[in-house]
Amino acid sequence: MSINKQLESNGVVIAKLDDLLNWARLSSMWPMSFGIACCAIEMMGSMAATYDLDRFGVFPRPSPRQSDVMIIAGTVTFKMADRIRRLYEQMPDPKYVISMGSCANCGGPYWQHGYHVVKGVDRIIPVDIYVQGCPPRPEALIGAFLELQKKIETEHIIGDKLQPKQA
Repeated sequence: MSINKQLESNGVVIAKLDDLLNWARLSSMWPMSFGIACCAIEMMGSMAATYDLDRFGVFPRPSPRQSDVMIIAGTVTFKMADRIRRLYEQMPDPKYVISMGSCANCGGPYWQHGYHVVKGVDRIIPVDIYVQGCPPRPEALIGAFLELQKKIETEHIIGDKLQPKQA
């Protein structure tokens, strides 16, 4: 019997609160829309009509106070690091971070001789998903959002903290 038939006959759907909240959170992820370097062009391309991240419920927001996902797209310099940390701290909980591209992941081509480049954004803020490539294709960012949806789906709410569900 399908869910629609059950609703017509009984009018009641039973689900765990965790499952309902996780479904709502993974169906409407709002990333903060800013880009630091060339990976931002690929990030913008993934939100355009060709790839259309809107169909996954991903809608970019201009303010960190309205966002729950931060996409670090590009080279992070030490001058930018404090600003990134400040924006991350302004985001409401639960919040997630996607590190996009070689420069954000490990410093990229500047890792050895670039004294001004942070050797990975994970030294500044915690990262949930890494997207490889230089620059990564829009399909890779879409894959990162799908992985993030899987992660959100398995979280369990305990008081005010999110924990992974126990098997």
